[in-house]
Amino acid sequence: MRLVLLGPPGAGKGTLAALLKKSLGILHISTGDMLRDEIKHNTPVGHEAKKLIDNGNLVSDELITTLIKARLKELPSNNYMLDGYPRTLVQAEQLDEYLNDIHKPLDCAVYMEASLKKIIFRLSGRMVCRNCGMLYHRSTRPPLKTGVCNKCSGELYQREDDNEETIKTRMHIYQESTKPIVHYYESKGKLIRIDGDAESEDLEAQLLKKFNESKASNQPKDSR
Repeated sequence: MRLVLLGPPGAGKGTLAALLKKSLGILHISTGDMLRDEIKHNTPVGHEAKKLIDNGNLVSDELITTLIKARLKELPSNNYMLDGYPRTLVQAEQLDEYLNDIHKPLDCAVYMEASLKKIIFRLSGRMVCRNCGMLYHRSTRPPLKTGVCNKCSGELYQREDDNEETIKTRMHIYQESTKPIVHYYESKGKLIRIDGDAESEDLEAQLLKKFNESKASNQPKDSR
């Protein structure tokens, strides 16, 4: 199964990805993690990406698509989910073109819809480990020791942009930029909508039900 995860920050893409990885053995490919790794190892792609980011610019469609293609070529499995890509309609079209060229088209795009109220709650209470990147939440997933990571004992901090006003702005920008991508996959009959407000224990069952419904609707009908 080949799919992309769409949804704003705080919609629960990371949680859903972890559930699918565990239950279905689908590889999770995060473009954010990939870029950080390229920058950390000072590769040519990482060097170019760092220059763009340091100057306050977005990484170009061409650069991120080149990175994705290279990653997909080296995968040991055809079962994967892309998280953080595509972010633009151009990227979605470039991805489809590449996958169709290698005769491994995308199966579906999972769009996690979440309310602003829920996203503000999740992100405004989010804490991140400075050392290993482990995520916590003040209310729903607090660390065993205040301000200290359970995994590596690193310091926990809150991102500067995880405040209510900034979250509202980010949500507006995300929704406007994502509409064309959602319409693109919907027009191709590949969009699956998931309730991002649902708690983690409900997400997997909800998505598997959607997968089964999608498979059933795509089965050829008996003409007898």
